[in-house]
Amino acid sequence: MNFPLYIARRYLFTKSKSNAINVITIIAAVGVFAGAFSLFIVLSGFSGLRDFSLSFSNEFDPDLKAFPKQGKTFTYSEEQLEKLRNIPGIKAFSKTIEERVFLDYRSKNHTAFIKGVDNDYRKVNKIDSAVVYGTWLTDSEPQVVVGNGISQLLNLSVFNYEHLLKIMVPKPGKGQITMTNLSNAFTTKNVIVTGIYSINEELDDKYVFANIGFARDLLEMKENEISSIEFRLTPDANVKELSQKISEIFNGKIYLKTRTELNDALNKMLNSENLFVYLIFTLVLTIALFNVVGSIIVMILDKRENIKTIFSLGATPGQIKRIFFMQGMLMTCLGGIVGLLVAIVLIVLQMNYELVMITPSLPYPVKMKFQNILIVLVTIFILGLIASYIAAGRSKKALNQAN
Repeated sequence: MNFPLYIARRYLFTKSKSNAINVITIIAAVGVFAGAFSLFIVLSGFSGLRDFSLSFSNEFDPDLKAFPKQGKTFTYSEEQLEKLRNIPGIKAFSKTIEERVFLDYRSKNHTAFIKGVDNDYRKVNKIDSAVVYGTWLTDSEPQVVVGNGISQLLNLSVFNYEHLLKIMVPKPGKGQITMTNLSNAFTTKNVIVTGIYSINEELDDKYVFANIGFARDLLEMKENEISSIEFRLTPDANVKELSQKISEIFNGKIYLKTRTELNDALNKMLNSENLFVYLIFTLVLTIALFNVVGSIIVMILDKRENIKTIFSLGATPGQIKRIFFMQGMLMTCLGGIVGLLVAIVLIVLQMNYELVMITPSLPYPVKMKFQNILIVLVTIFILGLIASYIAAGRSKKALNQAN
């Protein structure tokens, strides 16, 4: 048996004659337990909030999206579309048109973006599942699906044929708009609202969905002119290779963004917050591990006579140092692992039994990730290693004093 480890275990699990030392050791162990417990709980909670936040945009954003390198639109040919259909890894794609428009409804106004989509759009995105009132678009008449935020701002209702929504967009090439040419400066269409969707506050205030033909007529665009192409990929698709093939089909006149790149600002914000939270709780854990340093130093002072005896029996100063180093590591690892296990149980209970609720119908989102478990274990190990090494260095001084 490893001699330093054997003695370290005896010192850790055997009560000292001094009650003060026992209390200090318990406090140190509880501090490590609480630090590991809280760190994992926070990381799991933040992982849940992250996925919860991104889940809304994932319903709207495609796996891959093509934009024109110059201007707002680009053109396509049927030959190019056929080549896209033959690329392995592309499950579906949809042509879209986007432009800023003015909405007018019973003297209430709002600026939004119209998004014209074709019949394949629902194969790419799950937007129709986000419709909370009414139905998705059909080809029967000029119609739109608006966001919940827009419907509240304008006090819209679905299938209200008595009051139609007016959509206005400036006509191209009309120059400066003045009061005298106001009526001729805008292309105006009246549409029926058939549905209201709800994704998140930003998107609900931003987009009005319409059929691509209606949007093209409103914006006076060419038949083969679009703003973007959105792609849904197979799970095993190589995004880098696909992006290169798609770009070659359009002769390099487009650039592509992945879903992560489309939400670049949101992802950066979430990553920064995650790092910030981790650093704060790592600092808390570091402070807790000062108790381990104090506990080991007090133990060394209390065991000076034992140290002298062990040294007389042939133990080297290095072995004596390793005894207290091992004791610190055992205390840190055991406290950290127990804290982590209790935290894992609590997270599993929250995932299955919804112990904590944000609203009566919405449980606090948490997610179990192996990455978070690994982060806690590595953090505990490294900080415990440093704390134990610092504390064990005191043993040489105690040995000199004992001699």
